Amino acid sequence: MSTSAAFDTGRKTTSPARIGKYLSFYLGKEEFAISVSSVKEIIAIQQITHIPQMPVYVEGVLNLRGKVIPIINMRRKCGLPDVERGPQTCIIVVQLAGDGRAFPMGIVVDGVSEVANVSANDIEDMPEFGGGEIHPYLMGIAKLKDKVKILVDINLLLSNREIVALPGA
Repeated sequence: MSTSAAFDTGRKTTSPARIGKYLSFYLGKEEFAISVSSVKEIIAIQQITHIPQMPVYVEGVLNLRGKVIPIINMRRKCGLPDVERGPQTCIIVVQLAGDGRAFPMGIVVDGVSEVANVSANDIEDMPEFGGGEIHPYLMGIAKLKDKVKILVDINLLLSNREIVALPGA
């Protein structure tokens, strides 16, 4: 038995897909990050048109320069309670890719923090929490400047079935 197999440190091989520049954002006190390659723009919170009978995390749609895009409430998607929106609340417009097509979507966050380079040495896999399901869109944990940021794969945030059901998709 090799030494590395006998002493599992919990650190896994870092996928090259997780390395790169990330935009950090807040949900409460927690910091999350998404690849800047998926980010199209950051806009101030605007009037969102609610659509009946959508999942709780679908806030509605927004007319963004003549294109209707779905808006996802990241607090709700992550199982966090709603809070009163503050001056830093914004919408990150991202470009989802899947099924050979791409479409824009907005995610409501409590605020944005920074753009940072994340290297292989900064990333660890999501820890196991004893039987709890880890969502596939959580790619890992980045340790930067004495902070921990949860890496989110925006393309896995919603399943294909959820994407098809979104208004504007």
